[in-house]
This record gives sequence, C-alpha cells and structure tokens, in this order.
Amino acid sequence: INRKRWLHFNSFMLYTELKRSLLKRRLGEMTMYDPISPVAMEIGTETCLLCLDEFQVIVDIADAMILKQLFEGLFAWCMVLVATYNWPPEELYKNGLQRAAFVPFIGVLKEHCQTVSLDTGIDFRQWEMEPAGKLFYILSEPGAEVAVNMLFDELAYRQNDGTQVTLSKTCGTITDCTFQKLCESTSGASDYPQLARHFDTVIIRNVPWLKVGPRDQARRLITLIAIFCDQKVRVVVLAETPLHLLFDWGPLSGNEERDRLMLDALGLSSEAGKRLTLSTSEEERFALQRALSRLTEMQTEHCWVQGERRQT
Repeated sequence: INRKRWLHFNSFMLYTELKRSLLKRRLGEMTMYDPISPVAMEIGTETCLLCLDEFQVIVDIADAMILKQLFEGLFAWCMVLVATYNWPPEELYKNGLQRAAFVPFIGVLKEHCQTVSLDTGIDFRQWEMEPAGKLFYILSEPGAEVAVNMLFDELAYRQNDGTQVTLSKTCGTITDCTFQKLCESTSGASDYPQLARHFDTVIIRNVPWLKVGPRDQARRLITLIAIFCDQKVRVVVLAETPLHLLFDWGPLSGNEERDRLMLDALGLSSEAGKRLTLSTSEEERFALQRALSRLTEMQTEHCWVQGERRQT
C-alpha cells in the first residue's frame, strides 16, 4: 500500500488543524465556513491506510467536537483506520465536557471498525533490556550536571556543525535545553514534532517533581515524551527526583479556578464537574504511567543505538 500514514494521535490532530487553517486562509478571513469536510477529502485522497497511536481525547474539547464529521468524511473515501486506545470505544472521552456532542462519533467508529482487545497485562517496555548507560540524572546527585555537560560535549564532538538557535545550546543533531523552555514557555505541542525531525538527541535539564498543581506541565511532558519515543529521539534527563518518582500520584486537580470557570461557562453542575475530574484524573494517571514506561524504554541500549542520526 503506497498511500499509508502512521501518526501519533496528537500529531494527527495538529496535521488536521494545519490543513483547516490553510483552507480557511484560501476561503478568506471573513468566511464562517469551517472546512472539515474538504480537509477529510484532502486526507482521504492522499491516505488509504491511516494508523493512529494512542487515540486519546482528554485535553482538547475542540478536537472532540470535530471528530465525527472528520472521520465520516475519511470513511466515505474508503480509508482504513487502525488505531490503538487504552479503553473500548464506548469509554472514549468518558465524562468529558459536552460529551453528548461527542457520542455520535463512537457510533461512527463502531460502524466502520472492529474492536480487538490486546491487553495482556504486561508492560513490554519494562522487560529486561541492555541499558545504554546513565541517561537519567538527579539534580541532587554529586557531579550530575558535570556528567550531563560532558555527555553533550562528547556527542557534539562527533558533529560537524554548531549552530545557535532559539534553544539554549545545539550542535548538529543534538540539543541541550531546559524543561522550562520545552514545557513551560509559550511554545506548544506543535513544536515537538519539529524538534523530533531536527534532533536525534535531546538533553532536558531541570525537570521538576511534577506535583498536583502544574497540570499543564505534566500534559506537555507526556506529549513530548510520546512524540520523542515514537520518532526514536534519544533523551537524557536531569531531574529533581528519580524516574519512578517523577510524577506525584495524587489527584490531578489542575488549575481549579480555570476548571471552575470553564464548567460555569458551559452551564455544568458541580456533580458533572466531579465526574469530569474523576475521569480526567484516571486517564491522566494512565497517561503518566505510559510516559514513565516510555522513559524507561528510552534508557536502553537498543533505543540509544536505534536513534542516532549523526551528521557526518
């Protein structure tokens, strides 16, 4: 099959949004028309088989609202969808905001797709694999920053180019940056695929213990690690805590004032808000576990060797 495409779900939605923006620009700024169907037509004509990893709608309400129209258009073009998800279709976007408008999409999925359970209860990333050496450092460890600096110098020595960009330090296909730059700045998830395309090795410094409050930071880190893992990017981490303690496992309430205002604006009851919080916490907890699993896999020799795209 020539017309095939494999994407992480987050990357697919960014790709869809880009096509929507381009079509709106062609139609003119004053148009009220949202070109979901033409976007589906464009994707359908260029893709016969679409594979989406981690079909997970937990963050962006706008994504949840357009999926029915988008995939009805894709299936109309006889596109075949293969997608992975951690729960059956009936539990997609469970207790999410305005879920009633999302439920018809589940019917579309069930009409065109078969559900197959592959859950063995085994995290295959946790199987014993040869470690690639120390790639996850703790800030309090003696000499941790020195070791990370030496690793950057060692990797940079084998590159033929050193270029200053908006990141703090780069050389060829490696970059040395901070958690704050990647997960707290105005740069969004749309920048992560660009980083993955340009760099095969990313050093992430000053990763904090992600406690209950900074919910957006945790979400961004989950997305960052997912994209880097999928694109075989090698990651070296300098963090406040050991890997298994990186995330606080308490309730992920997030920015409570922001959530309260959103619920009020949508006219949802406090009981609906409680259900939303419980559902979101459950899914985010699973997403955090998946991120830790990926980070563990990325410490192995196999992933380290597989990810090198050195410039020579």
